[in-house]
Amino acid sequence: MIEPIYEDNPQKVKLIPKPSTLRLLFQIPVIVAALGYFVDIYDLLLFSIVRVQSLKDLGVSDADMLTQGIYLINMQMGGLLIGGILWGILGDKRGRLSVLFGSILIYSLANIANGFVTSVDQYAILRLVAGIGLAGELGAGITLVAEVLPKEIRGYGTSLVASVGLLGAVLAYFIAEQFAWRNAYFIGGGLGLLLLVMRVSVFESGIFTKVKEQSVSRGNFLHLFSSQKQFFKYLRCILIGLPVWFVAGILMTFSPEFGKALNVDVPIVAGKAVMWEYIGLAIGDLSSGILSQYVGSRKKILFLFLVLTAVLITVYLFVPLHSAVMFYAVCSCLGFGVGYWALFVTIAAEQFGTNLRATVATTVPNFVRGSINIMTPLFLLFKDHLGLVSGAGLLGFITITIAFLGLWKMEETFGKDLNFLEE
Repeated sequence: MIEPIYEDNPQKVKLIPKPSTLRLLFQIPVIVAALGYFVDIYDLLLFSIVRVQSLKDLGVSDADMLTQGIYLINMQMGGLLIGGILWGILGDKRGRLSVLFGSILIYSLANIANGFVTSVDQYAILRLVAGIGLAGELGAGITLVAEVLPKEIRGYGTSLVASVGLLGAVLAYFIAEQFAWRNAYFIGGGLGLLLLVMRVSVFESGIFTKVKEQSVSRGNFLHLFSSQKQFFKYLRCILIGLPVWFVAGILMTFSPEFGKALNVDVPIVAGKAVMWEYIGLAIGDLSSGILSQYVGSRKKILFLFLVLTAVLITVYLFVPLHSAVMFYAVCSCLGFGVGYWALFVTIAAEQFGTNLRATVATTVPNFVRGSINIMTPLFLLFKDHLGLVSGAGLLGFITITIAFLGLWKMEETFGKDLNFLEE
């Protein structure tokens, strides 16, 4: 087990893992949740990686490449927003395992079907379906792990899930480099179905099982808006995650354009920039979780990573790095800076009671992902008035400021007992 060591302040606990901690940490629900998020990220980012190749094969001209790509991305994002609410409610009403089984089945079959499309409209429908399926994986996995593990090592478990999962982006890049885009979809779907077999041995959260036996309202999404206090608590959980998707959705997605504007010596490849960012993100997620356990605070570490992100955004946009090697290195460092993704979802899960926990932990990351639909038009507006680099700098400043405001009055949840309900 883990023994708390009390120092000057008895409220502050430093946690020193003993060898038996690893046995608790590497239990079946944690391992399967990590592998599930790995496949989830693979399938989530695969379209972005194979977009040009797949649309060319479907007969889309170079002139229509951007508009058709945005159309498909918006369909996938719409699926994530719809699925985030549906899976979140289902996770609290039927159980965390229902979501883990249902979501991976849907997105695995949808991604296999993506390999057979013959038109853009077919592609769009299947990206919508895949998005719905992909929306449930992270929230349900983090919720299950948070409830299964002892509170003393909860941060280690959720960080492990995210850091392993985010490496799915690296696999997606290399698979897309080695195989035709249709085969890349088949491989992703096959990995999901293989994981589905592994999930047979996963057990449900004991905390949820007890609540299920009680006559209490579960998965009531509208309850999050029932009072000003509830609404702002929920809103803060969303706001602190915005910089993650500013980096991924703006700085990495448009990295070729930024590379050109910043006079980088060779053209930047977006897929490679995303890969390096996600490598940094995986390392950052593991580091932020370990640091939060050592310091005994979620908020302090989140504040530290937000400051680091602000500094690295400034370096990315305004420090003259003309070498592609240096550019990709900064992409990786930026990934590390926003490597509080698992910490952010864990905080959301810990803020709310068992009867709303899956709803919150599933909707919050998907609403953050969906924020790109607001960021993109703002970015284009700022770019037209200030230029590409300064426009991105202004949007980055806004998202970082909003995240700090969200963190400001947020409750500290480190070591919080999760066996409680929202009345």
